[in-house]
Amino acid sequence: MDLPINHFKRALQDGKLQVGLWSHLCSPISTEILGHCGFDWMVLDMEHSPNELPHILSQLQALKGSPTMPVVRPPWNDMVTFKRLLDVGAQTLIVPYIQNAEEARRAVAATRYPPQGLRGYAGAPRASGYGRIKDYAKRCADEICLLLQIETVEGLGHLEEIAAVEGVDGVFIGPGDLSADMGYLGSPGHPEVVAAIDDAFRRIRACGKAPGILTGDAALAQHFIDIGGLFLAVGADQNLLRDSATALAARFKKP
Repeated sequence: MDLPINHFKRALQDGKLQVGLWSHLCSPISTEILGHCGFDWMVLDMEHSPNELPHILSQLQALKGSPTMPVVRPPWNDMVTFKRLLDVGAQTLIVPYIQNAEEARRAVAATRYPPQGLRGYAGAPRASGYGRIKDYAKRCADEICLLLQIETVEGLGHLEEIAAVEGVDGVFIGPGDLSADMGYLGSPGHPEVVAAIDDAFRRIRACGKAPGILTGDAALAQHFIDIGGLFLAVGADQNLLRDSATALAARFKKP
């Protein structure tokens, strides 16, 4: 048994666009269905969804063997949470609310075993094939992908120093919280917000890192791809369910 290859990380390193979906439904059944719908990656969200570790484990199991790579967003930049997620097999994390280089270094350290970091050691976690993957602890960092989320004006001010931290693979701009912090709550498509994101994408690419974002606006998504975005989530499962079910009901209900 060998260490699973993180194809999402490899694609970002090769500069290949990765199109993804955000998942809030906390269900291995919906996750399994969506894993074969053509997306390159899928966020299993713990920050703004009622996902806990057993839910994440079942969704990772549901995606095993699918072409869609799981990306887990923990609720916070927390070493204990990272340790548990990595042990159950998460290989890519997207960490919310990173404000500066020190927080970035803390996130990296939590994904690496000593002496490179602070990740707690377990003898035979699921991530190691329950002990079947030879030298897992020595090799696992090669397949761990760390994405840091910047979502405030302060974070944008420290973007270059955050992106420069060794072990950071990409920088994700959180448009919802960024728009709120800029004074445009609920308007992530405001021209000033989009201009700030455009500038951030250019700066991230200049640092040699992959820029990413979430938007359900198809025109904006294409715009962010055109200016160099490499990992874009273009929708969310709960919204797809809501909109398709609403449209189906409306088709047959009398006005």
